[in-house]
Amino acid sequence: MTEWLDAEQQRDWRAFIEGSIRFIDLLDRTLREQHGLTLADYEILVRLSEAEGQSMRMAELAALAYYSRSRLSHCIGGLEARGLVRRERSAEDKRGVLARITETGCATLQRAAPDNLRTVREHFVDVIEPEDLRAVGRALRAVTDRLR
Repeated sequence: MTEWLDAEQQRDWRAFIEGSIRFIDLLDRTLREQHGLTLADYEILVRLSEAEGQSMRMAELAALAYYSRSRLSHCIGGLEARGLVRRERSAEDKRGVLARITETGCATLQRAAPDNLRTVREHFVDVIEPEDLRAVGRALRAVTDRLR
């Protein structure tokens, strides 16, 4: 039989759920209102901007961005229609498809990044004590490792 959470565990679990949902919603809403990007769009642009050659295989991007291939393809399609990303055939593997951030995508990301960072600092980093922030990072890396 599954062991129930005690009162403290239940309190912390609910705080995590509520806090993370509210925070993700804030990030998404702020990016939409200020830059016309969803949080998913922003994450894809960040991943591509940081990748070697500012491009990445779609399968690899899907794994890093936490999406199914079909959901990623849909997101990339929207970014592509706006000129922020383009798809290319892989020179190494003709069957492979790369997503590449465009100059317009880089410029959009450069405009959005300071606002996103301000939101992250104001509502996450600056409200958590440094040792607690390190603990949150360790805890969530452990969860991520378990789920991989």
